[in-house]
Amino acid sequence: QVQLVESGGGLVEPGGSLRVSCAASGRASSIYGMGWYRQAPGKQRELVGVTVPDGTANYAPSVSGRFTISRDDYHHTVTLQMNGLRPEDTATCYCIANTAWGRYWGQGTQVTVSF
Repeated sequence: QVQLVESGGGLVEPGGSLRVSCAASGRASSIYGMGWYRQAPGKQRELVGVTVPDGTANYAPSVSGRFTISRDDYHHTVTLQMNGLRPEDTATCYCIANTAWGRYWGQGTQVTVSF
């Protein structure tokens, strides 16, 4: 089993930056895909980006160029660096991890972009 715990959410002004983190435990060595989804109020959950063990990442067009996902398989962590935040980025961010036997989700961390 894999457990995921997010941290680092908070209130940020438009144009500001924030980094959220996710730590995996349990059978974390079995993880291959790891990344982030987010869900804005009244919206469906959407993919932010996912990384694979070779370090490559794919991002949603809405965040490409502003967000960066970094992965550290030694510490079993993944971070989401968010720059140039906009009010429409307000969402709950969920960490995900994929293993051969299934996908795991964190409980989410709130990111609010507002004055």
